Amino acid sequence: MLDKIQELLGSNADSLLKHTCRTIPKEMLHAPGPDFLDRVFVDTDRKPVVLRNLQSLFGHGRLANTGYVSILPVDQGIEHSGGASFAPNPIYFDPKNIIELAIEGGCNGVASTLGVMGAVAKRYAHRLPFILKFNHSELITYPNKFDQIPFASMKQAFDMGCVGVGATIYFGSDNGTRQLQEVARAFEQAHDLGMFTVLWCYLRNNAFKVDKTDYHESADLTGQANHIGVTIQADIIKQKLPTTNGGYTALGFGKTHDKVYSELTSDHLIDLCRYQVANCYMGRSGLINSGGAAGKNDLADATLTAVVNKRAGGTGLISGRKAFQKPMKQGVEILNTIQDVYLCKGIGLA
Repeated sequence: MLDKIQELLGSNADSLLKHTCRTIPKEMLHAPGPDFLDRVFVDTDRKPVVLRNLQSLFGHGRLANTGYVSILPVDQGIEHSGGASFAPNPIYFDPKNIIELAIEGGCNGVASTLGVMGAVAKRYAHRLPFILKFNHSELITYPNKFDQIPFASMKQAFDMGCVGVGATIYFGSDNGTRQLQEVARAFEQAHDLGMFTVLWCYLRNNAFKVDKTDYHESADLTGQANHIGVTIQADIIKQKLPTTNGGYTALGFGKTHDKVYSELTSDHLIDLCRYQVANCYMGRSGLINSGGAAGKNDLADATLTAVVNKRAGGTGLISGRKAFQKPMKQGVEILNTIQDVYLCKGIGLA
């Protein structure tokens, strides 16, 4: 297993597999593990039923009871349009095939829309943990705008058998404050009904691009988005893998500290990702990084992201387009390859 991972990492293998974090030491983290819920979540104010539903997620699929998760997200039919998402593989216009991919791929759970989940809930909700993504940014409004609006209620999620709910907040956007308030209220309702919460903590503002550098994936800014996310009690944070740093200083706004850049981070991907984990209360809320868009080197790219996430102290990967925009057999291979990183005992915390 390790040999295959090294092969997929190619020239990055030594840098990623031999790296030791000298920024935030691993001993400070609440690291994932088979006992994660008993060791960390048992101290929270979450109801027993929330812990039970979290266990249903952590206890399912190929990564069952490892402390790691592999989730298939398919909300792109709304977020990116049905044609843009499913034209490469039209079988996924049918919700049944989305769920079948998650099952065949050994995922811990599936995250999708009210329509997708509702269309097949009675057939599948008892076979695979369901996470209802309840808000979306629909791109048919012209001109497009950065906004996430509710498409479903927490009662609808509960009634169809979901164990968790998910939402996106576009931090930095004109509507970000309203979204924050809406999602905070919804998360309170979800916890009250016994469902866990997942937050897509995304940055959206054209001003975050400076001198050809895109700071939407900057460790300092995404880290703060994570920190706000766990403040409204997101149990799991979904975030893009950081590719740069210094967003605060480049944009000249907000507040930061010199030590964020001199001591708590470096230029190494694992160190940048660890700063994201640190902002999730040092791992008390799990960080899952997104798999990103489909491309020509999806197996290698997904492996790299999984290795960085795991070695940084993250909880797993949530990968959609790389899997469902391919024939099902290839999609299953990508999901299994991601999971192999978390199953590999030769890859530990940096």
